[in-house]
Amino acid sequence: MSSVVSVFPNRKKKLHTTRSWDFMGFPQEVQRTTVESNIIVGVLDSGIWPESESFNDAGFGPPPIKWKGSCQVSSNFSCNNKIIGAKYYRSDGIFYQSDVKSPRDSNGHGTHTASTAAGGSVSMASLYGLAMGTARGGVPSARIAVYKVCWSDGCWDADILAAFDDAIADGVDIISISIGFPEPRDYFNDSIAIGAFHAIKYGILTSNSGGNEGPGLATISNISPWSLSVAASTIDRKFLTKVLLGNNKTYEGVSINTFDLQNVMYPLIYGGDAPNITGNFNSSYSRFCFLNSLDPALVKGKIVLCDALGSGREPFFAGAAGVVMQDEGAKDVAKSFPLPFSYLGTREGGNILSYMNSTSNATATIYKSNEENDTSAPRVVSFSSRGPNVFTPDVLKPDIAAPGVDILAAWSPLSPVSEVEGDDRMVPYNIISGTSMACPHATGVAAYVKSYHPTWSPAAIKSALMTTASPMSAGLDNDAEFAYGAGHINPVRAINPGLVYDAGPIDYIKFLCGQGYNRSALRMITGDNSICSDTINGTVWDLNYPSFSLSISHSEVISRVFNRVVTNVGSATSIYKSGVTAPPGLKIQVKPAILSFSSLGQNLSFSLTMEGTVDSSIVSASLAWDDGVHHVRSPIIVHVALKRKP
Repeated sequence: MSSVVSVFPNRKKKLHTTRSWDFMGFPQEVQRTTVESNIIVGVLDSGIWPESESFNDAGFGPPPIKWKGSCQVSSNFSCNNKIIGAKYYRSDGIFYQSDVKSPRDSNGHGTHTASTAAGGSVSMASLYGLAMGTARGGVPSARIAVYKVCWSDGCWDADILAAFDDAIADGVDIISISIGFPEPRDYFNDSIAIGAFHAIKYGILTSNSGGNEGPGLATISNISPWSLSVAASTIDRKFLTKVLLGNNKTYEGVSINTFDLQNVMYPLIYGGDAPNITGNFNSSYSRFCFLNSLDPALVKGKIVLCDALGSGREPFFAGAAGVVMQDEGAKDVAKSFPLPFSYLGTREGGNILSYMNSTSNATATIYKSNEENDTSAPRVVSFSSRGPNVFTPDVLKPDIAAPGVDILAAWSPLSPVSEVEGDDRMVPYNIISGTSMACPHATGVAAYVKSYHPTWSPAAIKSALMTTASPMSAGLDNDAEFAYGAGHINPVRAINPGLVYDAGPIDYIKFLCGQGYNRSALRMITGDNSICSDTINGTVWDLNYPSFSLSISHSEVISRVFNRVVTNVGSATSIYKSGVTAPPGLKIQVKPAILSFSSLGQNLSFSLTMEGTVDSSIVSASLAWDDGVHHVRSPIIVHVALKRKP
């Protein structure tokens, strides 16, 4: 039928958490506008727990006049003047036992992300005393519209697209979606990229999680240039958990352990010594504590030492009193398990095993976690997906980094702390990690910028976030801009960027045409009658993007020109001077080197030329425009092209 724009398989995506706002220099008493209460944040996720104190509507007036959405009220769900809309989507009509057939969140993820972006301030929030403080969102006065697209079996394309269309029609200002494929998809095959394109046509920015498939390169999944792709960074708080052995030696691991064993010493057993033989498992499996691999009769009431980080399900189901896991994996994120738990390195694990081999009565206890200061923050966490952008290497992704590690936020009491069935800890606030948690931080900041500049385009808001970001160090993150994009988000600076790199739907259409998309593929993305022509065609290097990326072949001599236009949103009369940092061998020239503005809203163009050679696979540089008040910084990255996976 002519009205059908495109058809593609209905594939499944995955869900990708209060110290964080203070860490970004964004205190509770930061200056705000009255417009904030008219900002509507649309959250596509697993639903919401409306009774959470984070969504209390005390002091809120009726929804903004522009709101055209609705609330799917049922016997167990209703909205208020904070959560002004809520809908659920299940195109195939199949619901499983743990699914709640309403916008209510039975997973916790959607409640967490919504409260991080726009939850109200709740004092004395904690997880059993851990991370005690005021939990709050980036825009606590904003309204929330909920679109439940995720269920116990994942989040499906058909539901995501339907939710995007409803959110747009309902009148949301920003869309937050902490969902993605494990691997990137071409733009016309990606429901989130398509939905986000529809959104920009109506002036709505989509904030995306980058994905949790790091630290490998080219793992970032949400890559469309018209949306904001967010990496996950650490904050200056970490959770450490001590293990005390019977020989009085103590080892400190990483976890979020709320259990208190009251200093009681428990027998220690090595997973490799407790195989479930009747289940046909031997020690080569049980040492890793794989599911069903342990003999409950041998591990019940004991602390088990496992040779790999797992989910904790097997020791828990086998009746263990606790678990210590050891391997060489990164220790930069703490996780909750359904039983007392600490995650150690192989050196510490080896010492524990030596102790166990030295005595027939090895014992240990695991203490409740402690909070400590993380002086290396912010840095991009290991699991955060990295660039480059697989389909368009010359568009830098991710765009920006935001807090996504050990985040305390609201939770659904239907979902246990560890999300493992049988864990009976049901809480109003939980600590979790993911780019899913970074995304709503960026969403909140985007909404904050929107409250100051209601008429700004999605690209202008995105530009403001990127060009005011705090630079991050390649010394801490070897993948440089492929880890953190423009840098660490800076909410206070973002409302006054000075200059913005603006773009609209036609610019992205020109970009897609320049990428070789034919008419049918183009229309799958745009959802309209767009065509490519001699005039509607543009190179990726001329897309008015706030960052610069160049993919080259090994030992290639570089010669490339980028064209950009900046719009003055700072001081009416201002003179900006360009400043470039570049490594030896790479010459970067900006023409003109000085931009003189005489009015607000004025556009001036410039070109950036790169020439020379590079001797590394990833080389970082930067361009900054400075008028003495504003510092408008763009990252520049030159990288040797990766071989495309078949």
